[in-house]
Amino acid sequence: IHWPVKTLNPETPSLVARLRRAINRANDLLLQRRDLHRRDLHLSGPFTFIYFCFHSSAMLALSRGLVSRLQRFPIDSPLRFLSSDVAIQTRIIDPKPSVMTPNSKRTGLIAVKCGMSALWDKWGARIPISVLWVDDNIVSQVKTPEKEGFCALQIGCGQKKDKHLTKPEVGHFRAQGVPLKRKLREFPVTEDALLPVGTSLNVRHFVPGQYVDITGITKGKGFQGGMKRHGFKGMPASHGASLSHRSIGSTGQRDAPGRVFKGKKMPGRMGGEQRTVKNVWVYKIDPARNLMWVKGQVPGATGNFVFIKDAVYEKPDISLLPFPTYFVPEDEDTDNLKPLVAELGDVDPFMVTD
Repeated sequence: IHWPVKTLNPETPSLVARLRRAINRANDLLLQRRDLHRRDLHLSGPFTFIYFCFHSSAMLALSRGLVSRLQRFPIDSPLRFLSSDVAIQTRIIDPKPSVMTPNSKRTGLIAVKCGMSALWDKWGARIPISVLWVDDNIVSQVKTPEKEGFCALQIGCGQKKDKHLTKPEVGHFRAQGVPLKRKLREFPVTEDALLPVGTSLNVRHFVPGQYVDITGITKGKGFQGGMKRHGFKGMPASHGASLSHRSIGSTGQRDAPGRVFKGKKMPGRMGGEQRTVKNVWVYKIDPARNLMWVKGQVPGATGNFVFIKDAVYEKPDISLLPFPTYFVPEDEDTDNLKPLVAELGDVDPFMVTD
């Protein structure tokens, strides 16, 4: 069957009718050859779904190309999806600084948690600090509305040898033309915040003084009781209590409902779950070593990956943020850059004011 799909005009009124006739001819021809068993054929309604059970490899291209593209598309919609993926033009993204709008959404970064420490500011106040290392972040894939239907950037972090990756993972990096990465993460962005594949991202993507949201996997603590896992009060220590001091107590009622409700807080596995800490204050960044100091705790153990993005609630001043990211000047000596510290203000927090 020779069906010149690429030569069809999407504006032709009888295009859907021609599509129906071509599929019916292919179906009748294959049924005559007894190479095909038709299980279901529905071409009515708002959506088109065709399912063929092929016993011959002669129609493998049709099953993978045409049939897969007909799914989830309305009949009366333009048939631009019939063209090959190669025909979709790749968007040219110009990596240059631009102006950020209130509706713009930048990409995030992947960092490694180095541990916790404490610093004292110029007023002598102690600040608990978590140190994060932004290890060689790079844009490994770009998703655009023309191809995937949405805007997103896939960021890769770290380095890894090909022998420690699966063949599909190695093929993904080879197809994008980027180095092998240890960790990948996709960040949804707006259309004006897209970056080309291979763009390097550093710690100056964020600025001191802004707030960020940090996501990570909490430490696994194994099987724990109700007092530690959920903060239950526990049973009495005396007055007749025996061997049940840390018990959770009653788990249900009597005849009504006569069962334990689903979702009841009980002993079980604790930790090892994804958690997000919101509105974390960035105290200091070190461009020379790609380190970031943030105030407070960050979920996860030392050495775990965490994902950093602009805070949703405590939105930063868009005039201070590099958009879509910070581009390092060619003549800049990154090894001799000094750390940048957030401004603490001129009011002494230990002075009593009226």
